[in-house]
Amino acid sequence: MSQNTHLIYLDHAATTPVDPRVLEVMIPYFTDFFGNPGGVYTMGRKAARAVDDAREMTAEILHCRPTEVIFTAGGSESDNLAIKGISASLRKRGGHIITSSIEHHAVLHTCQALEQQGFTVTYLPVDSFGKVRVEDVEQAITPETILVSIMTANNEIGTIQPIADIGAILRPKRIAFHTDAVQAAGYLDLNVAHMQVDALSLSSHKFYGPKGVGILYLRTGQRITPQIHGGSQERNRRAGTENVAGIVGAAYALQLAQQEREQESARLAKLRDMLIQKLTNTIPNILLTGSTVDRLPNNASFAIKGIEGEALLLNLDVAGIAASSGSACTSAVIDPSHVLVALGVGAEYNRGHLRLTMGHSTTEEDILHTAEALPPMIESLRSLGSPAATADR
Repeated sequence: MSQNTHLIYLDHAATTPVDPRVLEVMIPYFTDFFGNPGGVYTMGRKAARAVDDAREMTAEILHCRPTEVIFTAGGSESDNLAIKGISASLRKRGGHIITSSIEHHAVLHTCQALEQQGFTVTYLPVDSFGKVRVEDVEQAITPETILVSIMTANNEIGTIQPIADIGAILRPKRIAFHTDAVQAAGYLDLNVAHMQVDALSLSSHKFYGPKGVGILYLRTGQRITPQIHGGSQERNRRAGTENVAGIVGAAYALQLAQQEREQESARLAKLRDMLIQKLTNTIPNILLTGSTVDRLPNNASFAIKGIEGEALLLNLDVAGIAASSGSACTSAVIDPSHVLVALGVGAEYNRGHLRLTMGHSTTEEDILHTAEALPPMIESLRSLGSPAATADR
């Protein structure tokens, strides 16, 4: 195995570095134009103008009105505001929500919290590729259904959902439709009219913008109950002094991501396919998880028999490769990914989840090195009775 001399970062689904071009446009709003957008003086008005410009830039990409764009503190807040806010505003019409079993925890835990408040939630199954069946959505609808929330693309396995087809069913029924599109920016079209959604969540740090900034599209006419109180910002829908530098950076990062989307997606898809082919050809008892067709161009995820994902990640880290697993380690107990469980992946595989997600910095050399490093690493872990023992802590 060749020696790696630099960090190979293959966890872009978790977070991305701030693009230098984005940082450049942000800096003046930390220093020279730091005024509160609510101020009537010149510095405040300049900050307010910057927020307005960012809102218009974002609306142009989403193909919506600027007044339909709400800036938040991240994707999780955007999900919470959409699901809790819409559900609360429509409570008199009904109390039934539909979502999928493979949503991000920002959606699943929010729905579970609403169940404690008396709402009922249907968690739809997915097929073996992680796709929601449109007919299952339709069949789950009841006279009490007020909201459906289905993610655009899954954060663990990269499967893309039939959002427009689901929207076409819900729109005539006047059922609110929210999608967590956090993983989609920079890879998929975000035209909310084509998607037929009423609400859409994004997170800046997933597309080379700053952390701590989220975006929520909310269609005009869609009622929502604010979840943060204190001020009249965001047209009384989300209180709090605007993070001007973050908002400016998020909007510009989104613009760059969408401008470069086709070229970068094509490049990453080639690297993804190369990695999938090499690993599935050289590692026995490895499963590609997710769709083979409707898949994010930067996502390669696997379930590997006979190992613990946590141990593999630690070994990769020692080798200078940053990756992630679908497993969550709490109190020394590694739980299998809820996504892999929903896909029906067997117990002998679902603890060995490996997600490799590529981005701007990923090169063909990175892919070749990773493909070379993984087989002997996995073989070594399998040969030991205690996989974690091989990890250099």
